[in-house]
Amino acid sequence: MNILVLHAHPVEASFNAGLHGMIVERLTAAGHTVDDCDLYAEDFDPRLTRQERLDYHNQRGRADPVAPYVERLLRADALVLSYPVWNYGFPAILKGFFDRVFLPGVSFKLVNGKVQPSLHNIVKIAAVTTYGGSRFRAMLMGDPPRKLIKRMLRATVRPGAPVSYLAHYAMNLSTIETRKAFMTKVAATMDAF
Repeated sequence: MNILVLHAHPVEASFNAGLHGMIVERLTAAGHTVDDCDLYAEDFDPRLTRQERLDYHNQRGRADPVAPYVERLLRADALVLSYPVWNYGFPAILKGFFDRVFLPGVSFKLVNGKVQPSLHNIVKIAAVTTYGGSRFRAMLMGDPPRKLIKRMLRATVRPGAPVSYLAHYAMNLSTIETRKAFMTKVAATMDAF
């Protein structure tokens, strides 16, 4: 498969960066073609401009600032996201990617005012993430990132596409053993992807 890996962490020596590197390595070793999109390294601008908002529902072309990212998304057969959860949400750069790239005509169509998901080239999704707090605290807040991946993103791609959500909760209390166990789980998931 052609897999688009979206990575969103600014520190190249972080645990998340280690996960990202392992994800790319394991998917490549499994024979997949990996389009490694490190949003920070590529200096992706998450800000939706005034003009982009005004043109949001218009057909966009090659001159659009996010056209290369749209092309990468549309070439992908699968999507793997690698990011931390901050303040019970996505990092701003990843949220901005969704705002600027998941456009009408790309991830959905508006037909008579109703949304029809259309990102059917994506047949599989995995999210690999870390939370500072516990699973219980995330659940108390409704765990928005989990819901966005398991519900919104699942509804946008090919119907029936499998979605994996791998989360290491309580990073603030993590140990070498808990991090190693999580990396083993992620590695096994990528090997079987």
